[in-house]
Amino acid sequence: MRVSLSLLIGAAIAFLAPASIVQAATATTSFLVTATVLKFCTVVATPMAFGDYTSSTAALSTSTITVTCTAGTGYDIGLNEGDAAGATVTTRQMSGTTVTTARLNYFLYSDSGRTVNWGNTVGTDVVHLTAGAVPIISTVYGRVPAGQFVAPDAYLDTIDVTVTY
Repeated sequence: MRVSLSLLIGAAIAFLAPASIVQAATATTSFLVTATVLKFCTVVATPMAFGDYTSSTAALSTSTITVTCTAGTGYDIGLNEGDAAGATVTTRQMSGTTVTTARLNYFLYSDSGRTVNWGNTVGTDVVHLTAGAVPIISTVYGRVPAGQFVAPDAYLDTIDVTVTY
C-alpha cells in the first residue's frame, strides 16, 4: 500500500499543531413561543324534579348549573321559557305527557327566597358572573304554586340554559 508524502506531512502537521488552532465553534439563535388563550365556556345542568304535587301545597325544587370558563371571563346565564306553547320566562309551563293539553305552571328563580325571576334577557333577568380558577355552580330555585287543579299525569318541560360570554 502506498501512502503519498503530502498526506503524511498533512497528518503530521495536524497532530503537532497547537490546540489554539483547532477550536470548537458555535452558532446560536432564538425563536419566539406564542399562544392565544381564547374565551371559552362549558355548561352542565342537573334535572329539577318537583316530585308528587297536590294542589293544596306548593312544590319546591332546585337544579344546579355548573359553568367552567376561561379565568377572568365575564358571562351571563339565561334560562328560556321552555317548550310549552304559551309559556313565558315569567310563567313557565310543564305539559302533561298523556293529557297533552294539560299544563302545570311553575316558576324559576335565581335566589333562595324565590323572589327574583330567572329569565333569558342579558342585562335584565339573567345571572352575571366572572369566571375564576374553578367552575362556578349556580342554583336554580323552582316553585310549582299551590292551587292548580290539573288532570293526574306526569308533567315535564325542558329548559334551555344559555351562557353568553
